[in-house]
Amino acid sequence: MSESYVECLVKGRPNNKARLLMILLIVLGAAAFIAMFITGKWWILIFVIGFGVGIYYSSQYIGVEYEYLYIDKELVVDKIYNQSRRKRIATYEFDKVQVIAPVKSYHLDNFGKLSTNPKDFSAPVTDGPDGTYVLFYEGKEQVLFTPSEELVKIMKNAAPRKVYSD
Repeated sequence: MSESYVECLVKGRPNNKARLLMILLIVLGAAAFIAMFITGKWWILIFVIGFGVGIYYSSQYIGVEYEYLYIDKELVVDKIYNQSRRKRIATYEFDKVQVIAPVKSYHLDNFGKLSTNPKDFSAPVTDGPDGTYVLFYEGKEQVLFTPSEELVKIMKNAAPRKVYSD
């Protein structure tokens, strides 16, 4: 049995909610710190420490990367926060995959009317050509992801009638 392994790491879209929360906590923390010295009430230090802890935890979710692992007819998607914490998001078996094709491919015309649950694990669009692909899984999920050329090639070798790279 031939085993194949390819991994691809892409930078995800920045989490603007976490960034906004961190900015809000910084402003509130600075205001509480100044208020502590102006009023002379040292119990406000509890709020300053609380805001500091909130800033630390919200900063953990700003930088997001996605790692796609292809391991012997299985695509695994992991989410990496700030290059330190990893979370497994999904596993897709190629036996249950319906089609994988670029976003603007004509091979997706038959799948456009399916009511699916879209998931976006793709990189932000850059100035170059859009390398985003769509994966339809069991008729229930529509997954957007940005694989490397090597990953597309190995997936196409594993399932030539399901993977298109037009």
